[in-house]
Amino acid sequence: MKILNDWKFLLLACLTIGLAPFFPEPHIWGKLRWIAGGAVGMKPIDWFDTVLHGLPWVLLVRAVAVSFLVKKTAQ
Repeated sequence: MKILNDWKFLLLACLTIGLAPFFPEPHIWGKLRWIAGGAVGMKPIDWFDTVLHGLPWVLLVRAVAVSFLVKKTAQ
């Protein structure tokens, strides 16, 4: 799946889905703070929402890591 390794697409996904809604703070940031605070009161929909907004970031980190590993082994 070429699109999962396209860092430009993944960066766009991070800046849109990964951060939306933007105000008063990026949504994923609020969810991560909630989890860091003990996740008190989080329901299954909140966990799903965290995965939905966090997946583009995880895929971007994976794509960058794979890119560096491929370049390093090619040398």
